[in-house]
Amino acid sequence: MASVEEEQIIEALRGVPVPGSGTDVVSLGLVSGLVIKDRMVHLSVDTSAEKAQEMEPVRVACEKAAATVTGVLSATAVLTEAVEASASAVPAEPDTDTLDIGAIIAVASGKGGVGKSTTAVNLALALARLSKSVGILDADIYGPSVPRMMGIDKQPKINAENRIVPLENYGVKCMSMGFLMEAEEPVVWRGPMVMGALNQLLSEVEWAPLDILVVDLPPGTGDAQLTLVQQVPLAGAVIISTPQDISLLDARKSLNMFRQVEVPILGLIENMSYFSCPHCGECTDIFDHGGARATAEQMGCEFLGEIPLDVSIRETSDSGQPIAVSQSGSVHAKTYMDIAAKVIASIEAQQADEKSAPPKIVMQ
Repeated sequence: MASVEEEQIIEALRGVPVPGSGTDVVSLGLVSGLVIKDRMVHLSVDTSAEKAQEMEPVRVACEKAAATVTGVLSATAVLTEAVEASASAVPAEPDTDTLDIGAIIAVASGKGGVGKSTTAVNLALALARLSKSVGILDADIYGPSVPRMMGIDKQPKINAENRIVPLENYGVKCMSMGFLMEAEEPVVWRGPMVMGALNQLLSEVEWAPLDILVVDLPPGTGDAQLTLVQQVPLAGAVIISTPQDISLLDARKSLNMFRQVEVPILGLIENMSYFSCPHCGECTDIFDHGGARATAEQMGCEFLGEIPLDVSIRETSDSGQPIAVSQSGSVHAKTYMDIAAKVIASIEAQQADEKSAPPKIVMQ
């Protein structure tokens, strides 16, 4: 198996001319964010909002040129431009793809460190235990943690249609940038590059068919969240928060962001709600208690449940054996199941209100 070097890719890209410039894409310094992982090449081509349309053939030519290098399995390129014009930079081919997915839900938080990914993974597994076909997309480009939590350390394959086949464990399909990079390799990308990568993880992965795709978003209200709501019609968002005021303040911002873009709020979850001592059973409200329930009432949305700060949840997540499946009879697993049932009920009620079967989701 031939190895692929960055110099080989750069040399191949020197053969890609930029119309009207009299030179190539490399000489103009337009290539950035070049990543090579297990024979899969990812790169960005810098442009501007005004030139995005005319640079689309250049992007396609870069993909083809990189793919000709011996040893390359696949090559993807995205156009990098101003955030507000990012929709123009989406690769043309996936625009007509139809995803056979019943509902896409986002799991979000206003700030990091609240256990969002742990909740997203256990929610996805609980949904699968309720007889739904489920996938989970790790959209946290900078800090992908879903691969470890799902106990997956393999590399995805490319099918005959040149689409990525998601990996699977515990009956749930999974895709993450973590599969394409070294565990300790930092992602030093600008916002538009993140948006392009997220679009590809949505549109160039063989997800179908699925009842529900759970998207684990990075914390905050930035590019990844905006890209998601611009590219696909979300069935709703689940907001994760701890009980203390500082976390709830950011949770309200996240909730309001989704409301501003007309994404339904499926509910709030209070994580690390309390600490139950494994020795004496005494409960301690380390981060206060009940704040998310009160916030849900104030904001007019459903409170989905509270999950404690418990060593077993942490240990099972770190070991790649999430508690929703490894300790399925535990009280914590039951809590995730109850939350999953509420999410399903909300989605089904929403679809019933439409008075017809939901259309297939089309990437735009």
